Amino acid sequence: MQEWFAKIAQMFEAAFITKDRWKLYLDGLGVTLQVAVFAAIIGMIIGTVLAFMKLSVKRNGKKTILAVIANIYIDVIRGTPSVLQLMIMWFIIFSNAKNGVAVAVLSFGVNSGAYVAEIVRAGILAVDKGQMEAGRSLGLSKAQTMVYVVIPQAVKNVLPPIGNEFIVLLKETAIVGYVSLTDLTRAANQIASRTYNAFMPLIGAAVIYFAVIKALTMLLEKLEGRLRKSDKR
Repeated sequence: MQEWFAKIAQMFEAAFITKDRWKLYLDGLGVTLQVAVFAAIIGMIIGTVLAFMKLSVKRNGKKTILAVIANIYIDVIRGTPSVLQLMIMWFIIFSNAKNGVAVAVLSFGVNSGAYVAEIVRAGILAVDKGQMEAGRSLGLSKAQTMVYVVIPQAVKNVLPPIGNEFIVLLKETAIVGYVSLTDLTRAANQIASRTYNAFMPLIGAAVIYFAVIKALTMLLEKLEGRLRKSDKR
């Protein structure tokens, strides 16, 4: 048993301490968070626009051209792997680009936007239709009622699943190594190739991912708790 612990300590030292390799994990985590955060912002913008496009209808109840475009966008993005979208962005659309972070952010933002669109759309539809009628009866226009009455209520429905979408997005960024970015996962792989031992670097990366995602999950649970309390008032 003592030999086993000594071996584990030796692997830990080689994977984290020797040549300050812990800095590679830290830098990789920084790239992971940078891509995830900015992609989430882009995804929120795209998703919100798509949601309203998808909800747009003509007076006769038929879908508008904007709704059709939104449906096609969502179907295509959700129907293809995110790694394939990333490779298309890097090797085809932005083949001359030198900034891999920007390409990854855009790719994941476009991907996330399709999922956020459905979340926002569902959140708006979850608001009772009577709220729109109540706003109109008070003399507000349809747009004013949407902005001041419906959307504030929809935000409560949207925030928890948006938080979950960010967590999923954070884990999906592990594929950015395809565009030569050294994120947390690729940093672990590089250290594994230098130490000729994959166990400790990969387990270490997994623990870091778990710690970050667990912290985000706890924050999300607190947010949901506060939203439930506000609904009871």
